[in-house]
Amino acid sequence: MMDDIVSLAKRRGFIFQSSEIYGGINGFWDFGPLGVELRNNVKRFWWRAMVDLRDDVVGVDTSIIAHPETWRASGHVNSFSDPMIDCKTCKGRFRADHLETSQCLQKPSKNPQQCGGELTEARAFNLMFHTFVGANQDSASEAFLRPETCQSIFTQFKNVATTSRQKVPFGIGQIGKSFRNEITPRNFIFRSREFEQMEMEFFIKPDPVEQQKWYEYWVAFRYQWYQDLGIRKEKLRLREHAADELAHYAKGCTDVEYEFPFGWSELEGIANRSNYDLTQHMTFSKKDLSYFDQANNEKYVPAVIETSAGCDRTLLTVLCDAYHVDEVEGEARTVLRIAPEIAPFKVAILPLSKKLNEKAESLAKDLRKRVKLDFDDAGSIGKRYRRQDEVGTPFCVTYDFESETDGKVTVRERDTTKQERIAVTEIINYLVDHKAVL
Repeated sequence: MMDDIVSLAKRRGFIFQSSEIYGGINGFWDFGPLGVELRNNVKRFWWRAMVDLRDDVVGVDTSIIAHPETWRASGHVNSFSDPMIDCKTCKGRFRADHLETSQCLQKPSKNPQQCGGELTEARAFNLMFHTFVGANQDSASEAFLRPETCQSIFTQFKNVATTSRQKVPFGIGQIGKSFRNEITPRNFIFRSREFEQMEMEFFIKPDPVEQQKWYEYWVAFRYQWYQDLGIRKEKLRLREHAADELAHYAKGCTDVEYEFPFGWSELEGIANRSNYDLTQHMTFSKKDLSYFDQANNEKYVPAVIETSAGCDRTLLTVLCDAYHVDEVEGEARTVLRIAPEIAPFKVAILPLSKKLNEKAESLAKDLRKRVKLDFDDAGSIGKRYRRQDEVGTPFCVTYDFESETDGKVTVRERDTTKQERIAVTEIINYLVDHKAVL
């Protein structure tokens, strides 16, 4: 199934291998016309739920390169690494803890432990991408592409709290690119070297009862969000980390996992990070990042509940969960049952005959002011339905010869293939009622 999804993603313009004409570059992907629409819709869906519809969360957009001390304070410079092993025979590089699931470059049917190649001892490999700021390339100008988006939220905590006039408890959300020099990127866009995160840091009083209350709240909130996104509940689960899995600063962590074709894997982590991060940045920057609670006349360094979701992983989840092959009128069809709220095209306008193109194009022009749509006049109506099914378009509107006289069109629903006749003036209301327009 995974091969079918990867094939569809390329064939229909969702996802392409980066630099494909030069042989590609492992761990980097480009999003095509439909992919960028779906990706943007996922991000909008997250932002709406996490920021727009709440009065206790505000947003930021911070730079990809931060002061190097940011990453020393966070511990990334000294400890953000994976164990790496090289094979002297095939020249492959592998994570030491993933040898059993890795493929030998010369013998793909075997893993590096089975192929007979000479393996090096495991050594730490820091996952951050190095770069330099300014004209000189020396230790004084060394910098890093950020490996996560949250640290700049912590360093800007004071500025955001002051300018937004938010009072604890409140959150700061961000969507942005992160970069990790993964040893073995794998499973399509699930694990990449360049990816996008959707993160929120919720600042609370460092009281154990408060921390547990908000931790449980955000675990439940984020678990429900994926179901609201249209993901089947039976394919989702929550997995709480065991004590020996937790980071040294974490009081608790729960992953939202999805059952991909390659197995259960993490979509998002919700963690009680205590007040470790703000304390570290206070220590390294020598700046006061504490919060003064005027109502209770007390000063403290807030604790944090973090929700950290992968945008690209969520997009892959949508594709995997939506992908179906069924039968319509005795023929197999591939269909993406993407929720109307996030579908790349909300509706397709299909003139029954090219003689009707002018009126149909005029209708499409009016509708484009409210919805993202496709205009398709190539081939039989059946073939056009199949094309739209395959890219997840929830509704097709056929403009026919009767539309000229009765002012109505035929709307066909993707999942059931049922059709109904509605007035042209009611199309937008129909799409609103069916959640294709928010």
